[in-house]
Amino acid sequence: MTELKNDTYLRALLKQPVDYTPVWMMRQAGRYLPEYREVRKDAGDFMSVCRDADLACEVTIQPLRRFKLDAAILFSDILTIPDAMGLGLYFETGEGPKFTNPITCRADIEKIGIPDPEDELGYVMNAVRTIRKELNGEVPLIGFSGSPWTLATYMIEGGSSKAFTKIKKMMFSDPQSLHLLLDKLADSVITYLNGQIAAGAQSVMVFDTWGGVLSPRDYKDFSLQYMAKIVDGLTRHADGRKVPVTLFTKNGGMWLEDIVATGCDAVGLDWTIDIEQAKARVGDKVALQGNMDPSMLYAPLPRIEEEVSKILAGFGHGGTGHVFNLGHGIHPDVKPEHAGHFIESVHRLSKQYHK
Repeated sequence: MTELKNDTYLRALLKQPVDYTPVWMMRQAGRYLPEYREVRKDAGDFMSVCRDADLACEVTIQPLRRFKLDAAILFSDILTIPDAMGLGLYFETGEGPKFTNPITCRADIEKIGIPDPEDELGYVMNAVRTIRKELNGEVPLIGFSGSPWTLATYMIEGGSSKAFTKIKKMMFSDPQSLHLLLDKLADSVITYLNGQIAAGAQSVMVFDTWGGVLSPRDYKDFSLQYMAKIVDGLTRHADGRKVPVTLFTKNGGMWLEDIVATGCDAVGLDWTIDIEQAKARVGDKVALQGNMDPSMLYAPLPRIEEEVSKILAGFGHGGTGHVFNLGHGIHPDVKPEHAGHFIESVHRLSKQYHK
């Protein structure tokens, strides 16, 4: 494999010395870029882009042509696993993802199998291989999956939800069936992410978008234990170096120490937790990723820079272990020049913390 020209992101995740704080953005390939909108328009729909390795590669690399980002992230969707399980994923304009065959009972759960990453999910592996080759060692490639709990919410709700009544009904009335589903999903995520690593992903991330809707006890029982299983099952070395694993639970700041205990290398933070306090709680056990409010990118450029400075100062001097990111995905109506100023500010202002 081609040697990495910029491995700052990987070194920061492993708490190794770096010259500056690396930065990438969740959803950095996406609707805020006019060139992405053109590709999607020509392709017809979102999943057509995901399923075409060349198109997925193109939109993965588009933000790197504009900005000096320190990592590329695979262009895909968290719902590829449930789709491969036969639930019939489709996207309703203005309403997000939906399933034609949602999970309604235990019999539905017993029917589904573990998708083969090189068969039902082969298009994702082809995209990883294509992107890794096209990157030519410029920056590392991040692979990802949704967490079992987050995938299950979409599979049982039939799409997006505000109250999560269907999955919580199963959780409280038939927990054994939900655990069966979550266990199958954990096995599927392990197989899927290991497939991505074998295809060329150099770091992987698990997005637990909806873990924060659970109580502390239910979070540990229905979300965290399955992410811990995933961490235990992942390939942790490839291409002669360690493959770092990042876990991200939106609204999960109260469970920081429990997330660290899974054995992950890094924890993603949203904007509802102060990074200085988070660092004080975890010490040097893991790296931290985050955590600017994505809506800050609507602000005037000096205000964006001020916020970057504040977060960098919060993490502070004394070693490494910080990957700068937004606390969630970039909004589609953000001006690209604001994203560019954000990235440039992180690089410029962070150097003083790495002398």
